[in-house]
Amino acid sequence: MTPSQLRSTSVPTLRETAFQIKLIKDTFERALAKELNLTRVSAPLFLESASGLNDDLSGVERPVEFALGDTGTACQIVQSLAKWKRMTLWRYGFEPYEGLYTDMNAIRRDEVLGPLHSIYVDQWDWERIILSKDRNIDTLKSTVRSIYRALRFTESALGGESILPEEITFMTSQELEDKFPHLCAKDREHAQLRECGSLFLIGIGHRLQSGNPHDGRASDYDDWTLNGDILVFHEPGQCALELSSMGIRVDRDALLRQEELKGNPHDLSLHYYQGILNDEFPLTIGGGIGQSRMCMYFLKKRHIGEVQSSYWPQDMRDECREQGIILL
Repeated sequence: MTPSQLRSTSVPTLRETAFQIKLIKDTFERALAKELNLTRVSAPLFLESASGLNDDLSGVERPVEFALGDTGTACQIVQSLAKWKRMTLWRYGFEPYEGLYTDMNAIRRDEVLGPLHSIYVDQWDWERIILSKDRNIDTLKSTVRSIYRALRFTESALGGESILPEEITFMTSQELEDKFPHLCAKDREHAQLRECGSLFLIGIGHRLQSGNPHDGRASDYDDWTLNGDILVFHEPGQCALELSSMGIRVDRDALLRQEELKGNPHDLSLHYYQGILNDEFPLTIGGGIGQSRMCMYFLKKRHIGEVQSSYWPQDMRDECREQGIILL
């Protein structure tokens, strides 16, 4: 059976869905590595809690923690590898315009479970070295377009009707708020995506003119003026679907500025922060790209549990079964 035939099947079997998922992941991984000049590296499943290398996400999510064997060393399951990747580029001796990517698996215990959200996260975490002159919007947009080409290439490998627009739209979070001032942040995304189909929303984390940020971001990896989300319109859910969170990373000035705005939540004496403050670590751009989210989008699934194995409460399983949704 060809990929085109698989995609055209109205109700694919679980085995056919597994084939499609593998095809999407393999195709995109190769395309992303080619577009951004990335080398695949091994990724940790957990990090020492005291290292400060785990991702704080928006700053309120609790990592899963455990004590390691007889040593009692406190460890955390990763939430993402935003900080680890930058240090690894330095450790491995990567050069400017080279980068790495990992097949990252995480547990986010505080996710509110639903059609788009799972406590299990699978994503491609990637990071690429840039120079000081590259810390600008043009570099950010160029990188987004490279990722978007990889998405379009992956879609073409599936065959069938294209659902991705030819070009991605760029808009700042302030422009979005100005356009839909009476809507909440997520509803603004839904409204805009109904118009354009795909969007890179620039500037996540800083306060807008309303006094609120569009969404939360940790203060210690993305530069809030040079980051954003890749969003697409998810037809089955009639909503915006985030495929990627990414951005140019903080330099010394951005780190200190954002730490102050957040009330200095991090211990800047740790190696990761000293590497930035002393200009030891390279300047980078990076992000995460959701694997299950991408499969859900291309395969037009209504629930993320149709493309990944995770935990779902029994009432959700029963409701999905009644609607003809088969959870893995």
